[in-house]
Amino acid sequence: MGNRYGEIAFTEGVRALQIRHGSRSTSAGRQASASPPDRLGRRESEFIAARDSFYMATVSETGWPYLQHRGGPPGFLHVLDPGTLAFADFRGNRQYVSAGNLAADDRVALILLDYARRRRLKLLGRARLVEVSEDAALVERLHPSGYEARAERAVLISVEAFDWNCSQHITERFSATEIETRSAVLHARIAELEAEVTRLRGMQ
Repeated sequence: MGNRYGEIAFTEGVRALQIRHGSRSTSAGRQASASPPDRLGRRESEFIAARDSFYMATVSETGWPYLQHRGGPPGFLHVLDPGTLAFADFRGNRQYVSAGNLAADDRVALILLDYARRRRLKLLGRARLVEVSEDAALVERLHPSGYEARAERAVLISVEAFDWNCSQHITERFSATEIETRSAVLHARIAELEAEVTRLRGMQ
């Protein structure tokens, strides 16, 4: 967990429940006071670069949270520097709920999951929208090469805090690519055994 995560997440109400359930001493040890924004290290950067999706939460003007899935080729979420993430915002159902929320409140929460290895990274930050008309070169730079989707804007996120969450209750799931990669050795071994069977039959 980064130093600042507890400062933001452990509000008065949260701390009261931690005390009630006996976990406050552990949580307090992970909480800093008036700390600067957390900086992404190599571990976080490599994890982010390998993801092909994440979930992003925003807050509406009426106080309702809104959660949206974002997906693309692995690496479509870029680490520009230790304090900044960015991605090309592709056209979807054109409801613009996340974009509209960010116009009023720039705070975001991201959850990135590696289901296959049961790892989870949570990030808190502040997002800024950059329209194509403002910086077409930036949007183009963030657009994954060869990915057939229309990018309407870029989203830049200043990272405030992050936390590596525990692996409890994360169900193992595998993408088609992961299954293909993991089964390649088995397919190779099967082909080897079939060739051996064919060879032995030829000797009969």
